[in-house]
Amino acid sequence: MWTFIMAAFVILALGTEYYSHVLRTTLNPEVLLNASQIILYWKYPLEEHEVETADSYILTLHRIPYGRTGQRPVIFLQHGLLSSTVSWISNLPNSSLAFILADAGFDVWMGNSRGNTYSRKHATLSTNSKEYWAFSFDEMVRYDRPASIDYIVKKTGQKIYYVGHSQGTLLGFLAFSTLPQLAQKVKASYALAPGISLKYGRSLPFRLLFMIRQSVLKLLLGDKDFLPETVITKFLVTDICNNKIISIICDKIIFELYGFEPKNLNMVRCVSFSSSQMLVTCSFYVRDNPYDILFSCSLSVFTQVPTALWSGQKDLVTNPEDVAILVPQIPNLIYHKILPTYNHLDFLFSLNAPQKIYNEIIEMIKKTP
Repeated sequence: MWTFIMAAFVILALGTEYYSHVLRTTLNPEVLLNASQIILYWKYPLEEHEVETADSYILTLHRIPYGRTGQRPVIFLQHGLLSSTVSWISNLPNSSLAFILADAGFDVWMGNSRGNTYSRKHATLSTNSKEYWAFSFDEMVRYDRPASIDYIVKKTGQKIYYVGHSQGTLLGFLAFSTLPQLAQKVKASYALAPGISLKYGRSLPFRLLFMIRQSVLKLLLGDKDFLPETVITKFLVTDICNNKIISIICDKIIFELYGFEPKNLNMVRCVSFSSSQMLVTCSFYVRDNPYDILFSCSLSVFTQVPTALWSGQKDLVTNPEDVAILVPQIPNLIYHKILPTYNHLDFLFSLNAPQKIYNEIIEMIKKTP
Protein backbone atom coordinates (compact mmCIF):
# COMPACT_ATOMS: atom_id res chain seq x y z
CA MET A 1 0.00 0.00 0.00
CA TRP A 2 2.80 2.39 0.92
CA THR A 3 4.45 1.73 -2.44
CA PHE A 4 1.29 2.82 -4.26
CA ILE A 5 0.95 5.98 -2.18
CA MET A 6 4.54 7.15 -2.53
CA ALA A 7 4.73 6.20 -6.19
CA ALA A 8 1.69 8.40 -6.75
CA PHE A 9 3.32 11.27 -4.86
CA VAL A 10 6.33 11.20 -7.18
CA ILE A 11 4.55 10.07 -10.28
CA LEU A 12 6.68 12.21 -12.58
CA ALA A 13 8.66 9.16 -12.76
CA LEU A 14 11.22 6.61 -13.47
CA GLY A 15 10.62 6.72 -17.19
CA THR A 16 7.51 7.71 -19.12
CA GLU A 17 5.83 6.21 -22.13
CA TYR A 18 5.87 2.67 -23.53
CA TYR A 19 3.21 2.67 -26.20
CA SER A 20 1.36 4.98 -28.51
CA HIS A 21 -2.44 4.89 -28.30
CA VAL A 22 -5.39 7.14 -28.99
CA LEU A 23 -5.38 8.43 -25.43
CA ARG A 24 -1.59 8.37 -25.02
CA THR A 25 0.82 11.23 -25.57
CA THR A 26 3.39 11.15 -28.37
CA LEU A 27 6.38 8.97 -27.63
CA ASN A 28 9.65 10.91 -27.37
CA PRO A 29 12.40 8.96 -29.13
CA GLU A 30 14.82 9.13 -26.19
CA VAL A 31 12.32 8.65 -23.39
CA LEU A 32 13.29 5.08 -22.45
CA LEU A 33 17.04 5.68 -22.66
CA ASN A 34 19.34 5.98 -19.67
CA ALA A 35 21.57 9.01 -19.08
CA SER A 36 24.50 7.76 -21.17
CA GLN A 37 22.23 6.72 -24.02
CA ILE A 38 20.51 10.12 -24.05
CA ILE A 39 23.86 11.91 -24.33
CA LEU A 40 24.97 9.66 -27.18
CA TYR A 41 21.56 9.92 -28.84
CA TRP A 42 22.13 13.66 -29.24
CA LYS A 43 25.63 12.93 -30.63
CA TYR A 44 27.63 14.40 -27.75
CA PRO A 45 30.91 12.83 -26.64
CA LEU A 46 30.59 10.87 -23.41
CA GLU A 47 32.85 9.55 -20.68
CA GLU A 48 31.81 7.56 -17.61
CA HIS A 49 34.04 7.65 -14.54
CA GLU A 50 33.77 5.77 -11.27
CA VAL A 51 35.01 7.32 -8.05
CA GLU A 52 35.42 5.47 -4.75
CA THR A 53 34.73 7.49 -1.61
CA ALA A 54 36.66 7.23 1.63
CA ASP A 55 33.90 4.99 3.02
CA SER A 56 34.01 2.69 -0.05
CA TYR A 57 30.90 3.84 -1.95
CA ILE A 58 31.45 3.88 -5.70
CA LEU A 59 29.93 6.86 -7.52
CA THR A 60 29.44 7.38 -11.23
CA LEU A 61 30.34 10.67 -12.90
CA HIS A 62 29.08 11.44 -16.40
CA ARG A 63 31.28 13.74 -18.48
CA ILE A 64 30.60 15.60 -21.72
CA PRO A 65 34.10 16.78 -22.70
CA TYR A 66 32.91 19.01 -25.52
CA GLY A 67 35.64 19.82 -28.04
CA ARG A 68 39.08 18.28 -28.58
CA THR A 69 41.51 21.19 -28.37
CA GLY A 70 42.40 23.83 -25.83
CA GLN A 71 41.67 24.08 -22.11
CA ARG A 72 37.96 24.38 -21.40
CA PRO A 73 36.34 25.68 -18.17
CA VAL A 74 35.30 22.77 -15.96
CA ILE A 75 31.79 22.77 -14.53
CA PHE A 76 30.22 20.27 -12.12
CA LEU A 77 26.44 19.75 -11.95
CA GLN A 78 24.89 18.19 -8.84
CA HIS A 79 21.26 17.04 -8.89
CA GLY A 80 18.65 17.25 -6.14
CA LEU A 81 16.87 14.72 -3.94
CA LEU A 82 15.50 11.64 -5.74
CA SER A 83 17.21 12.62 -8.98
CA SER A 84 20.31 11.94 -11.10
CA THR A 85 22.31 13.02 -14.16
CA VAL A 86 19.06 12.80 -16.12
CA SER A 87 17.93 16.09 -14.52
CA TRP A 88 20.42 18.00 -16.64
CA ILE A 89 19.79 16.28 -20.01
CA SER A 90 16.05 15.51 -20.16
CA ASN A 91 15.00 18.35 -22.45
CA LEU A 92 16.13 18.93 -26.02
CA PRO A 93 19.79 19.95 -26.39
CA ASN A 94 18.88 23.63 -26.71
CA SER A 95 16.93 23.48 -23.41
CA SER A 96 19.07 21.15 -21.24
CA LEU A 97 21.75 22.79 -19.11
CA ALA A 98 24.40 20.11 -19.64
CA PHE A 99 24.10 20.26 -23.43
CA ILE A 100 23.96 24.07 -23.47
CA LEU A 101 27.16 24.24 -21.42
CA ALA A 102 28.86 21.68 -23.65
CA ASP A 103 27.91 23.66 -26.75
CA ALA A 104 29.27 26.80 -25.07
CA GLY A 105 32.67 25.13 -24.75
CA PHE A 106 32.59 23.80 -21.19
CA ASP A 107 33.96 20.51 -19.89
CA VAL A 108 30.76 19.25 -18.23
CA TRP A 109 30.77 16.78 -15.34
CA MET A 110 27.58 15.51 -13.71
CA GLY A 111 27.59 13.92 -10.27
CA ASN A 112 25.35 11.15 -8.98
CA SER A 113 24.69 10.81 -5.26
CA ARG A 114 25.30 7.47 -3.59
CA GLY A 115 22.39 5.08 -3.94
CA ASN A 116 20.82 6.62 -7.03
CA THR A 117 20.36 4.86 -10.37
CA TYR A 118 23.97 5.39 -11.46
CA SER A 119 25.82 5.13 -8.13
CA ARG A 120 24.70 1.80 -6.68
CA LYS A 121 28.05 0.13 -6.07
CA HIS A 122 30.20 -0.45 -3.00
CA ALA A 123 33.59 -2.07 -2.57
CA THR A 124 32.25 -4.61 -0.05
CA LEU A 125 28.52 -4.06 0.63
CA SER A 126 25.55 -5.29 -1.39
CA THR A 127 22.69 -2.93 -2.23
CA ASN A 128 20.43 -5.61 -0.75
CA SER A 129 21.91 -4.96 2.69
CA LYS A 130 20.57 -2.36 5.10
CA GLU A 131 24.18 -1.38 5.87
CA TYR A 132 24.57 -0.08 2.32
CA TRP A 133 21.58 2.26 2.73
CA ALA A 134 22.61 3.60 6.16
CA PHE A 135 23.59 7.05 4.88
CA SER A 136 22.20 10.56 4.71
CA PHE A 137 23.30 14.14 3.97
CA ASP A 138 26.32 13.89 6.25
CA GLU A 139 28.01 11.15 4.24
CA MET A 140 27.22 12.87 0.95
CA VAL A 141 28.93 16.01 2.23
CA ARG A 142 31.83 14.35 4.02
CA TYR A 143 32.68 11.74 1.39
CA ASP A 144 30.83 12.19 -1.93
CA ARG A 145 31.62 15.87 -2.55
CA PRO A 146 35.37 15.60 -1.89
CA ALA A 147 35.70 12.32 -3.81
CA SER A 148 33.95 13.71 -6.90
CA ILE A 149 35.47 17.19 -6.92
CA ASP A 150 39.00 16.00 -6.07
CA TYR A 151 38.81 13.47 -8.89
CA ILE A 152 37.71 16.08 -11.41
CA VAL A 153 40.34 18.60 -10.33
CA LYS A 154 43.06 15.96 -10.54
CA LYS A 155 41.82 14.76 -13.93
CA THR A 156 41.52 18.20 -15.52
CA GLY A 157 44.13 20.22 -13.63
CA GLN A 158 41.56 22.99 -13.06
CA LYS A 159 39.36 24.38 -10.34
CA ILE A 160 35.65 23.86 -10.97
CA TYR A 161 32.46 25.87 -11.24
CA TYR A 162 29.70 24.27 -9.18
CA VAL A 163 26.00 24.20 -10.12
CA GLY A 164 23.46 22.62 -7.79
CA HIS A 165 19.71 22.19 -7.79
CA SER A 166 17.75 21.90 -4.54
CA GLN A 167 19.54 19.28 -2.40
CA GLY A 168 22.56 19.76 -4.69
CA THR A 169 22.84 23.33 -3.43
CA LEU A 170 22.55 22.19 0.20
CA LEU A 171 25.36 19.67 -0.27
CA GLY A 172 27.51 22.42 -1.76
CA PHE A 173 26.77 24.88 1.06
CA LEU A 174 27.63 22.27 3.69
CA ALA A 175 30.76 20.99 1.94
CA PHE A 176 32.21 24.44 1.25
CA SER A 177 31.47 25.48 4.85
CA THR A 178 33.10 22.53 6.58
CA LEU A 179 35.88 21.52 4.18
CA PRO A 180 38.14 24.55 3.59
CA GLN A 181 40.51 22.72 1.26
CA LEU A 182 37.56 21.68 -0.92
CA ALA A 183 36.21 25.23 -1.04
CA GLN A 184 39.54 26.42 -2.44
CA LYS A 185 38.98 24.21 -5.49
CA VAL A 186 35.71 25.94 -6.41
CA LYS A 187 35.80 29.15 -8.45
CA ALA A 188 32.12 29.97 -8.00
CA SER A 189 28.83 28.34 -6.99
CA TYR A 190 25.52 28.72 -8.83
CA ALA A 191 22.51 27.61 -6.79
CA LEU A 192 19.14 26.82 -8.38
CA ALA A 193 16.16 26.54 -6.00
CA PRO A 194 18.57 26.92 -3.06
CA GLY A 195 17.72 26.15 0.53
CA ILE A 196 19.06 25.39 3.98
CA SER A 197 15.65 25.36 5.65
CA LEU A 198 12.41 23.51 4.99
CA LYS A 199 10.40 25.27 7.69
CA TYR A 200 8.10 27.11 5.31
CA GLY A 201 7.85 24.47 2.57
CA ARG A 202 4.29 24.30 1.24
CA SER A 203 4.43 20.98 -0.61
CA LEU A 204 1.46 19.21 0.98
CA PRO A 205 2.58 15.58 0.41
CA PHE A 206 6.05 16.31 1.78
CA ARG A 207 4.60 18.20 4.74
CA LEU A 208 2.31 15.30 5.57
CA LEU A 209 5.16 12.84 5.18
CA PHE A 210 7.45 14.83 7.45
CA MET A 211 4.78 15.24 10.14
CA ILE A 212 5.05 11.53 10.84
CA ARG A 213 7.21 10.66 13.83
CA GLN A 214 10.64 9.34 12.97
CA SER A 215 10.03 5.93 14.53
CA VAL A 216 6.85 5.48 12.48
CA LEU A 217 8.48 6.86 9.34
CA LYS A 218 11.33 4.38 9.65
CA LEU A 219 8.79 1.57 9.95
CA LEU A 220 6.90 2.77 6.84
CA LEU A 221 9.93 3.47 4.66
CA GLY A 222 12.04 0.54 5.76
CA ASP A 223 15.81 0.62 6.12
CA LYS A 224 16.91 0.34 2.49
CA ASP A 225 16.17 2.26 -0.71
CA PHE A 226 13.30 4.69 -1.07
CA LEU A 227 11.19 4.47 -4.26
CA PRO A 228 12.95 1.51 -5.86
CA GLU A 229 12.15 0.99 -9.53
CA THR A 230 9.56 -1.76 -9.61
CA VAL A 231 6.93 -3.12 -11.99
CA ILE A 232 4.34 -1.18 -10.00
CA THR A 233 6.05 2.21 -10.24
CA LYS A 234 6.79 1.70 -13.93
CA PHE A 235 3.16 0.78 -14.56
CA LEU A 236 1.88 3.85 -12.71
CA VAL A 237 4.06 6.12 -14.82
CA THR A 238 4.19 4.51 -18.24
CA ASP A 239 0.65 3.20 -18.51
CA ILE A 240 -1.49 5.17 -16.08
CA CYS A 241 -0.15 8.73 -16.16
CA ASN A 242 0.58 8.56 -19.89
CA ASN A 243 -3.15 8.48 -20.52
CA LYS A 244 -4.33 11.95 -21.61
CA ILE A 245 -7.30 11.91 -19.26
CA ILE A 246 -5.65 10.43 -16.16
CA SER A 247 -2.60 12.64 -16.74
CA ILE A 248 -4.71 15.56 -15.46
CA ILE A 249 -4.80 13.85 -12.05
CA CYS A 250 -1.06 13.19 -12.22
CA ASP A 251 -0.49 16.87 -13.00
CA LYS A 252 -2.43 17.81 -9.87
CA ILE A 253 -0.26 15.49 -7.79
CA ILE A 254 2.87 17.10 -9.21
CA PHE A 255 1.43 20.53 -8.47
CA GLU A 256 0.93 19.59 -4.82
CA LEU A 257 4.49 18.31 -4.64
CA TYR A 258 6.44 21.07 -6.34
CA GLY A 259 4.19 23.74 -7.73
CA PHE A 260 3.36 23.19 -11.38
CA GLU A 261 2.77 25.22 -14.53
CA PRO A 262 2.26 22.74 -17.39
CA LYS A 263 2.38 25.43 -20.08
CA ASN A 264 5.96 26.23 -19.12
CA LEU A 265 7.18 22.74 -18.32
CA ASN A 266 8.66 20.20 -20.70
CA MET A 267 8.75 17.33 -18.22
CA VAL A 268 10.27 13.98 -19.11
CA ARG A 269 11.54 12.21 -16.00
CA CYS A 270 13.61 13.09 -12.99
CA VAL A 271 13.07 10.68 -10.10
CA SER A 272 15.79 8.28 -9.02
CA PHE A 273 16.59 6.34 -5.86
CA SER A 274 17.71 7.49 -2.43
CA SER A 275 17.93 5.94 1.00
CA SER A 276 15.01 5.85 3.40
CA GLN A 277 17.38 7.32 5.98
CA MET A 278 17.59 10.46 3.82
CA LEU A 279 13.84 10.98 4.10
CA VAL A 280 13.95 10.35 7.85
CA THR A 281 16.68 12.99 8.17
CA CYS A 282 14.55 15.47 6.21
CA SER A 283 11.71 14.71 8.57
CA PHE A 284 13.89 15.50 11.58
CA TYR A 285 14.82 18.96 10.29
CA VAL A 286 11.29 19.85 9.26
CA ARG A 287 9.73 18.67 12.55
CA ASP A 288 12.34 19.48 15.14
CA ASN A 289 15.11 21.69 13.83
CA PRO A 290 13.92 23.59 10.74
CA TYR A 291 16.45 26.41 10.92
CA ASP A 292 19.53 24.29 11.41
CA ILE A 293 20.03 22.07 8.38
CA LEU A 294 23.51 23.61 8.31
CA PHE A 295 24.03 22.05 11.76
CA SER A 296 26.70 24.08 13.60
CA CYS A 297 28.55 25.05 10.43
CA SER A 298 30.24 28.41 10.19
CA LEU A 299 29.75 30.08 6.83
CA SER A 300 33.05 31.96 7.13
CA VAL A 301 34.78 29.48 4.82
CA PHE A 302 31.85 29.17 2.44
CA THR A 303 31.81 32.93 1.90
CA GLN A 304 35.15 32.62 0.09
CA VAL A 305 33.22 30.98 -2.76
CA PRO A 306 31.38 33.58 -4.87
CA THR A 307 27.74 32.49 -4.94
CA ALA A 308 24.80 33.29 -7.22
CA LEU A 309 21.22 32.27 -6.45
CA TRP A 310 18.09 31.75 -8.54
CA SER A 311 14.87 31.18 -6.58
CA GLY A 312 11.20 30.82 -7.52
CA GLN A 313 8.21 32.58 -6.03
CA LYS A 314 5.98 29.56 -6.70
CA ASP A 315 8.40 26.96 -5.39
CA LEU A 316 6.56 24.80 -2.85
CA VAL A 317 9.71 23.00 -1.67
CA THR A 318 12.37 25.72 -1.23
CA ASN A 319 9.85 28.36 -0.38
CA PRO A 320 10.71 32.10 -0.72
CA GLU A 321 10.55 32.41 3.08
CA ASP A 322 13.13 29.65 3.42
CA VAL A 323 15.38 31.26 0.80
CA ALA A 324 15.14 34.48 2.82
CA ILE A 325 16.76 32.60 5.73
CA LEU A 326 19.70 31.67 3.49
CA VAL A 327 20.42 34.98 1.75
CA PRO A 328 21.75 36.98 4.75
CA GLN A 329 24.17 34.16 5.57
CA ILE A 330 26.10 34.54 2.30
CA PRO A 331 28.22 37.73 2.49
CA ASN A 332 29.89 36.82 -0.81
CA LEU A 333 26.58 36.74 -2.64
CA ILE A 334 27.27 38.04 -6.14
CA TYR A 335 23.76 37.71 -7.56
CA HIS A 336 20.23 36.74 -6.57
CA LYS A 337 17.43 36.54 -9.09
CA ILE A 338 13.85 35.86 -7.99
CA LEU A 339 11.68 34.33 -10.70
CA PRO A 340 7.99 35.17 -10.04
CA THR A 341 6.47 32.24 -11.97
CA TYR A 342 9.02 29.51 -11.22
CA ASN A 343 8.31 26.36 -9.21
CA HIS A 344 10.78 23.75 -8.03
CA LEU A 345 11.05 21.87 -11.33
CA ASP A 346 11.16 24.87 -13.65
CA PHE A 347 14.86 25.37 -12.93
CA LEU A 348 15.49 22.09 -14.74
CA PHE A 349 12.64 21.62 -17.18
CA SER A 350 11.19 25.02 -18.02
CA LEU A 351 11.18 25.90 -21.70
CA ASN A 352 12.52 29.37 -20.90
CA ALA A 353 15.19 28.30 -18.37
CA PRO A 354 17.99 28.94 -20.91
CA GLN A 355 16.94 32.58 -21.24
CA LYS A 356 16.06 33.09 -17.58
CA ILE A 357 19.00 31.24 -15.99
CA TYR A 358 21.46 29.22 -18.07
CA ASN A 359 22.70 32.02 -20.31
CA GLU A 360 23.26 34.16 -17.23
CA ILE A 361 25.45 31.46 -15.68
CA ILE A 362 27.54 31.27 -18.85
CA GLU A 363 27.96 35.05 -18.99
CA MET A 364 28.98 35.19 -15.33
CA ILE A 365 31.60 32.49 -15.84
CA LYS A 366 32.99 34.29 -18.90
CA LYS A 367 33.52 37.37 -16.74
CA THR A 368 35.27 35.39 -13.98
CA PRO A 369 39.05 36.00 -13.96
